[in-house]
Amino acid sequence: MKVLWNEQIIDESKVKIDLEDRGYQFGDGIYEVIRIYDGCMYMEKEHLDRFWESAQKIRMTLPFTQVELSQRLHRLANEVGIENGRIYFQVTRGVAKPRLHDFPDSAVVQPVLLADIQPVSRPSVKQNLGIRAGFVEDRRWLHCDIKSISLLGNLLALDEAKQKGFEEAVLLREGFVTEASASNLWMVKDGILYTHPDGQLILPGITKMKIRELTKALGIEVKEVAFTKKELLAADECFKTSSVAEIVPIIEIDKQKIGDGMPGKVTKRILKAYIEAINLFVQAHLDRCQ
Repeated sequence: MKVLWNEQIIDESKVKIDLEDRGYQFGDGIYEVIRIYDGCMYMEKEHLDRFWESAQKIRMTLPFTQVELSQRLHRLANEVGIENGRIYFQVTRGVAKPRLHDFPDSAVVQPVLLADIQPVSRPSVKQNLGIRAGFVEDRRWLHCDIKSISLLGNLLALDEAKQKGFEEAVLLREGFVTEASASNLWMVKDGILYTHPDGQLILPGITKMKIRELTKALGIEVKEVAFTKKELLAADECFKTSSVAEIVPIIEIDKQKIGDGMPGKVTKRILKAYIEAINLFVQAHLDRCQ
């Protein structure tokens, strides 16, 4: 498989990660994942904007512009040729010797870019049937708004849920629901859609951004407020969102049914509108290319 390594597209077997790369040693880096549909990168600009925001928050100076990074990612996509998948890209702060906790001089140490593409299909079975989740205490750090490559807290939460026999973790911080292990979380009560407000406790989702737009057109009221475990268990519907998973209903938490234990009407409406928005985007992109 071909990958992007800084400015080069090379075989992944030729990539050499330095022992003292700060991403390898400290998890000092950021990443993004963009969904590809029929060869088109969905919401690319929004992902790149968030990438730059993450870089700013960790005081990293990126050695390329958004246009230059976009061009490199598209070169990789054309080279690999996967029509439906996801493109993952990350930047570490670079190789600095000796190993020190201090951030190195950005004029001397250049960040390292790496990107790859893997095939991904729509999780239709999970979208149609829903999944089962379990509550897990949110013990992550207080910079969850940064899309950091250091994801150990998220991985531990997901593993704890899976050890209990669930497919997903619903994270709780001081009694309030924050998000899922790697997705934004939503609940529906009396026709109103609720989700945790953006801030340092959750990642500002790109799919969440699209849902804000879609629900406005659908006439569905959205309230971005923190809600409790008790309120979620009393909800009519629940679902999670991410760029790769899209929209997936959560029909049960800690073995307690959410609503009637089936994907709900509001969830289905939003999923239908989301897929339609993707199809319109792809068609518009193909029309421009003709």
